[in-house]
Amino acid sequence: MSSDWFEMEIRVRYCETDAMGVLHHMNYLAYFEVARTELFRERGGNYRELEERGFFLVIVKAECNYKRPSHYDDLLRIRVRVSKLTGAKLEHEYEIHRDETLIATGRTVLACLDQNGQIQRMSESLLFDETEK
Repeated sequence: MSSDWFEMEIRVRYCETDAMGVLHHMNYLAYFEVARTELFRERGGNYRELEERGFFLVIVKAECNYKRPSHYDDLLRIRVRVSKLTGAKLEHEYEIHRDETLIATGRTVLACLDQNGQIQRMSESLLFDETEK
């Protein structure tokens, strides 16, 4: 699995800020999810089809380290990469930048489960090759 960074931009919307116009802390995790989904799509993955096949990727751990505040209408660059794929776990690392300023870093760990909540092994071909059943 490639450890190359995938990048995308997102603009902070008014509804995502608090009374001081600062991006609310919980939205960083939502931004991580958007970037992670787009990375998956960019590499040929499809969450809907994966779930239709009975495989579900669920967050079992999420970390966010806040470095600087972000505000309404800031244009942010979100970077994500797969840092590890082992057995039933998939780990991602994140960076959020405003221009050259590092705003936040993060990490998530996902587990692969079946429809009954049982842990399933995953591979690159499961995630990115729709022919594996």
